Amino acid sequence: MRVLDTAALLHWPVSELAGNICSQSQQAELERVSPQRWMLIQAIDIDWRAPDSVWLAEAKRCAAQSGDLPRLSDVDLDILALALGLNIELVTDDYRLQNTMKSSGKQSTSVDTSGTKQVWTWIRRCTGCRHTTEVPADVARSKKGNVGECDRCGAALVLKKKR
Repeated sequence: MRVLDTAALLHWPVSELAGNICSQSQQAELERVSPQRWMLIQAIDIDWRAPDSVWLAEAKRCAAQSGDLPRLSDVDLDILALALGLNIELVTDDYRLQNTMKSSGKQSTSVDTSGTKQVWTWIRRCTGCRHTTEVPADVARSKKGNVGECDRCGAALVLKKKR
């Protein structure tokens, strides 16, 4: 039994999907991305779950610790929470999810990529004064763009790999 990301739902043979766990929030994402595949998947024995609020808080904490939180969606966090909370393998091609799992000492495998080779830690760096800060657990999340404003000079903060 494993937690499957949407990439596995889209690309794996149907026989590989049965008996695994997915987040209920993936259903709308899957229906939006591939209505035909969603119709097929509804007939498969998949354990659809909503993560416990304690698990979700732990997922946010782990993702903030690795610095990946700003680039994870709500669906990503639900999937991560299920894998961490149930202490089982996560199957995903998302490098940020793989990085968070590895930095937490947990197992993840990829669907169709080579996967992460090493753990990266991310920090926020000011585009103006270049001041750096850790990524807080209450950081604004989006797939692109700035991750806040600098407390020192007011310029935009961006994510950079910690050296």
